[in-house]
Amino acid sequence: MFAIVPASLVLGFLFAPRLAPFIETVPYLFAYVTLAMAIGCGLGQLREVMRRPGIMALTFAIAHVLSPLAAYGIGSLAFGADSPYVVGLVLFTIIPLGVSSVLWVGLSGGGVPLILAMVVLDSALSPLVVPAGIHLFFDSAVKVEAGPIILDLLVIIVLPTIIGVGLNQLTGGRIQGIVQPYSAPLSKLCFVAVVALNASAIAPYLEELKQDMLVLVPLVVLLVGLCYAFGFAGTARLGNREQQVTVSYATGMRNISLGIVLALGYFSPLAAVPVVLSILIQQPIATVHHYVLQKLNKNKTGDSAVPHVR
Repeated sequence: MFAIVPASLVLGFLFAPRLAPFIETVPYLFAYVTLAMAIGCGLGQLREVMRRPGIMALTFAIAHVLSPLAAYGIGSLAFGADSPYVVGLVLFTIIPLGVSSVLWVGLSGGGVPLILAMVVLDSALSPLVVPAGIHLFFDSAVKVEAGPIILDLLVIIVLPTIIGVGLNQLTGGRIQGIVQPYSAPLSKLCFVAVVALNASAIAPYLEELKQDMLVLVPLVVLLVGLCYAFGFAGTARLGNREQQVTVSYATGMRNISLGIVLALGYFSPLAAVPVVLSILIQQPIATVHHYVLQKLNKNKTGDSAVPHVR
């Protein structure tokens, strides 16, 4: 991700005029990425999450209530409530959980079935969550019709999710092993294309962004870091390391590509800038978070370890 994401952005900026005619294909590319993700999740995993409604409700509350409030407050203090940058900051927090969180949860010892099912469920709920969040924060400042957003989310998120989960269920999970050698590389290529095409869409506005970057970049770093911290601190009382790891990555990583699609489709192109910046930032912070989790786990196990004498 460290190489792919920046390279995709650079390609989008460099070849903006040539890529511009293909920007309209982004929703369809993203729909395929969603389908490839959903194929790995069956109804059994969804039922497992439904048996733990408390942790799921806590995760969604942190991700889509606490984090948007922080984003709105930080952005409004820096740019004013009517700024398109504030729209982008809030949009980052109300879009669904990120697919790449599944990888980090697995690496850090969290619950992979739990995070995978939560990503799928949160994606399925996005036609309700995203318009509601936009209406709540920006009803008076931003005029956006909920109907087209809901329709787009149904096409690029919900429908591919239903198809993917259905195929997994019909084949008893075997389809993932069959198609993964082909679907996984193609999914990565589609992700690259989504990032590059959206970068090309905001390229004409780069000149006017220069003076704002000194404030905007630190704000995005702060917000993304807070999203991780909220999930980690919010589950500390549970005393369950697996759930704490899972929830902290769930609340910290979002479906950035979808955020860019919505920002460019329904708001000022400047609203997409914080979302684009978060692509570059959330993966490095995920690495730092992984390091911190490993150190904390090592210290905890080290303190409780009993020396072994042969």
